[in-house]
Amino acid sequence: MTRFPLDVVAFDLDGTLADTAPDLTAALNHALGQLGRSPVPAEDVRHMVGHGARALLQKGLAATGETDEALVEAGFPIFLDYYEAHIAATTTKFDGLDEALDALAGRGVALAVCTNKLESLSRKLIDALGWQTRFAALVGGDTLPVRKPDPAPLFEAIRRAGGGRAAFVGDSITDTDTARAAGLPSIAVTFGFSDRPVDQLGASALIDHYDSLIPTLERLAQG
Repeated sequence: MTRFPLDVVAFDLDGTLADTAPDLTAALNHALGQLGRSPVPAEDVRHMVGHGARALLQKGLAATGETDEALVEAGFPIFLDYYEAHIAATTTKFDGLDEALDALAGRGVALAVCTNKLESLSRKLIDALGWQTRFAALVGGDTLPVRKPDPAPLFEAIRRAGGGRAAFVGDSITDTDTARAAGLPSIAVTFGFSDRPVDQLGASALIDHYDSLIPTLERLAQG
């Protein structure tokens, strides 16, 4: 078999590797309810994800009334406690993902996660989904002093996975901006949590299903 043209493939987590929207929605609406706010529809929450838990809470508060830092501070631990306790209650892996990851690993590619989700929550979710040994590296939103779209977390994830030629797979403008800042090719999945049409993300390529991941990576790496 011809050597795969990439050494590392890094992935965003929420909306890219797993559909976490139902559990994030439940946690957000629990926190909002404790603060006397009305719930936010799940479809709206899908477009709020990508900048971390605190930003999600801020957006939820803004969508249901006025907000300030005191409200965020009051609601944040409520959100985190509920989400940690129900982190994979209804979260699911995207179709075809495990098969694509198996195929990449079989070709000697190291896999990494680069997310704005807190590292502790990311590790708990990855374990709950049965991926304890799947990824060579995980960099979360609080692993470094900066987070995506700063390229430093992506560079660190790639370094921890062994380094070399790499690409980044995500679902949002945060992810494509991160890859662009790092000078790396990016793939955006069309089934994630983007806050805008995916063809406006500026990704190097789009995929509608993980069946297309490996041929798309090969094409980008060789182009």
